[in-house]
Amino acid sequence: MEQVAEKYEIIRELGRGATSIVYLAHDTFNDREVAIKVFKPEILSDTEHGNTYRKLIANEAALAGRLNHPHIVGIYDAALGRDDGYIVMEYVQGETLEKYGHVENLLPVDKVIEIAFKCALALDFASRNGIIHRDIKPANIMLCEDGAVKIADFGAAILAKNDETQLTGVGSPAYMSPEQVRNDTLSYQTDIYSLGVVMYKLLTGRLPFEADTNYALTHKILNEDPPGIRTHRPALSARLADIVTKALRRNTPERHANWREFTEDLSTIAELDLPKEADSETQRFNMLKALPFFQGFSEIELWEVLRISIWGRVPSGTFLVDEGTTGNFFFVIADGSVDVVKGNKKLSTLGKGHCFGEMCYIRQGALTRTATIVADTAVTLFKIKTDSLHKASENCQLRFNRSFMNILVDRLAQATSELATVY
Repeated sequence: MEQVAEKYEIIRELGRGATSIVYLAHDTFNDREVAIKVFKPEILSDTEHGNTYRKLIANEAALAGRLNHPHIVGIYDAALGRDDGYIVMEYVQGETLEKYGHVENLLPVDKVIEIAFKCALALDFASRNGIIHRDIKPANIMLCEDGAVKIADFGAAILAKNDETQLTGVGSPAYMSPEQVRNDTLSYQTDIYSLGVVMYKLLTGRLPFEADTNYALTHKILNEDPPGIRTHRPALSARLADIVTKALRRNTPERHANWREFTEDLSTIAELDLPKEADSETQRFNMLKALPFFQGFSEIELWEVLRISIWGRVPSGTFLVDEGTTGNFFFVIADGSVDVVKGNKKLSTLGKGHCFGEMCYIRQGALTRTATIVADTAVTLFKIKTDSLHKASENCQLRFNRSFMNILVDRLAQATSELATVY
């Protein structure tokens, strides 16, 4: 604790458990609030379980700075001594998903799909860094106050290609895959199974398998197929039931082969099975991903775009930009089309994937608009302030610069072609 006090200003206690105490603190060097998990000395010196706890702490500490993803709780710093240890993490204001796994307190279906989608993206990112979580469950998934979703507690994680002997017997039995129960060599598909169990729980308020003892539970996991989610909740879509069932297949060849396949399946649900008015972040993410403007953007950069953008849908005839006014923001059209008008003359029509007003960002300042933009059809679009984009990551800004450059080149080529037909 003395080492913690030297580097961080403790603000207050956030909570305590059997193995640790968590404090809210201020990181004076980086000027940010952090959560510090301080492990109890008696846990580390325990003759029976001390080595196991040390291994779990060392696992999580080794990931400091490696898993930088918007849907993973960041690990900033860690230390493990002979009689003490701590981990400094991103401070997340919110709650775990535990209370939403009960019949009387279920989340809306579209929210569950959105949570699963974001978790899958995070775990796909982890897998591409060679990491398997091994303990995916509602208690390790945070739902933040701002609606964000973050996966926590990588203490049980392993490196997929690590030859070092790994800890066995870690994880939560009800969420373990059959191969994890058997202590077999694990692949990323074990996390797919566990996330499938989480979806099952959040959608029905029940676990796929329930038993009075761990022995009876593991026997069912190894030898039985769970009842489909529609057995407990018939109103759920057949497509959603198929995805959950596939994730929970006992034999890995019958399961989703990888996270990409899993997220693609979830994307079809977000597009086909949700009410049209359900404007979820998952839908917006998929809309971005399909636009040529965002070709080459990574998933992390797309989530960053969502975070800095303001979305809306307007009817035909809505004036979006007035000629002669100034502005420090630009728009990207996600669906529909707009007319570009100067004076009383229509210059062109811009459709899905096009942007307008971007010169205020390129010229780095509020500019006088040189044309009027009016919705030709009902339009779904989003607005980004230039200041927000300037504060985005360097990679995100570079992607935008490249897209803007491609658009300017295309417009120049079109103008040249039109001039050639005149002369």
